[in-house]
Amino acid sequence: MKRRTFIKNSGLAAAAFGIPTIVPSSVFGKNAPSNRIQIAQIGCGRIARDHDMPGTWRHAQAKYIAISDLDSKRMMEGKAHIEKYYASKEGESAVDIKQYGDYREMLLNKEIDAVVISTPDHWHSQPAMEAALAGKHVYLQKPTSLTLKEGRQLADVVNKTGVKLQLGTQQRSSEQFRIAAELVRNGRIGQLHTVRIGLPGDPSGPDAPEMPVPKNLNYDMWLGSTPEVPYTEIGVHPQEGYGRPGWLRLNQFGAGMITGWGQHHFDSAAWGMDTELTGPRFIEAVAEFPRSGLWNVHGDFMVKAEYDNGIHMYTSGGYPNGIKYEGTEGWIWVSRGNYVASSSDPVAQGESAKALDASDPNILKSVIGPDEIHLQKSNEHHGNWLGAIKDENELLSPVEIGHRACSVCLVSHIAMQLGRRLEWDPVAERFVNDDEANTYLSRDQRAPYGTNYVKV
Repeated sequence: MKRRTFIKNSGLAAAAFGIPTIVPSSVFGKNAPSNRIQIAQIGCGRIARDHDMPGTWRHAQAKYIAISDLDSKRMMEGKAHIEKYYASKEGESAVDIKQYGDYREMLLNKEIDAVVISTPDHWHSQPAMEAALAGKHVYLQKPTSLTLKEGRQLADVVNKTGVKLQLGTQQRSSEQFRIAAELVRNGRIGQLHTVRIGLPGDPSGPDAPEMPVPKNLNYDMWLGSTPEVPYTEIGVHPQEGYGRPGWLRLNQFGAGMITGWGQHHFDSAAWGMDTELTGPRFIEAVAEFPRSGLWNVHGDFMVKAEYDNGIHMYTSGGYPNGIKYEGTEGWIWVSRGNYVASSSDPVAQGESAKALDASDPNILKSVIGPDEIHLQKSNEHHGNWLGAIKDENELLSPVEIGHRACSVCLVSHIAMQLGRRLEWDPVAERFVNDDEANTYLSRDQRAPYGTNYVKV
């Protein structure tokens, strides 16, 4: 007798004679297969493997069923990574993760409820827009967009479709960042007047010769909306292992650490400054850019932003990595502490190990009263997104807040490149009386790729 037939007949016999069968508890209740959110992964690199996949699969209401990557080797390894996890779980049935070389084909799969996007920065807004238009909920790695125009296009589409898009600014789900923002918003350091943010820069790199494109990489599509350039491995990602990829240090694909970690810290700072849905009025910056080598994103820098509420925000690699709120009656410091999102995070833990500090220890002991400002709590960022999909809670990092935080990154980067004081209109999302600066709000897009070619 075949094994499948034997199992089927045994189950019928057990039911007929009232003999209890062993059935995993996950088959029943709110996490039954019919109630689980079917997840697809777009991008299988280091941040997906170290952070987004584990952050998603740890929640019982989610189930990975599909995966997509333009590097077939990474896609195959990503499939094995997910299947190994599910195979290790007691009571989980065998999983066969479907693979797609083109995420657009994957979005046609009606079984998929939501996607996690863990791609390079220049491939954030377009797949997020297309997923939203396909009715899929989205968890999107930061930064929200490569340009201001892309970010606004994405926000408009998400708002139109009503899908739940969560930005991967997971610091909001770290308790110390919420506590710091609550204390500041409730006046525990008096009137807030200055915020200092520490962000590292990136060093320059070597020259890199043109190399043959690996057979496992769809390089034309990987370049996407950006110009065609010769392939070299340190300009893309390692072909062996999952170390920090070289595209992070190329302006063609991002803006360096001002967007890489800048969106985290600008988002958290806006929480405390009560500026989540606006932006600075004036911005100026100085920065060093490499004069040789392949990598060309900013190195050391200083940015000054002035807000209409009177707060001045300074951001520099010269400060410790984290956020310092300064008020008329003291200060509060907050950082990630010992938390890391990836094994190749660019800042050593010891440089920001103290997660929460204040000018007076009693500030941190202060209790927020019932009639004061209480900010939303979240135990885990991916879990908050999954809960929002099921209408169990509100999104902690929705698209408009994410777009605004990314906007601060991008206007800071524009100021770095122009080297002069700029006036920004956060309502119109344009620079005031500055045609040159406004040319930086968008980039030409190489057809057929880019947000301009998405049918809305």
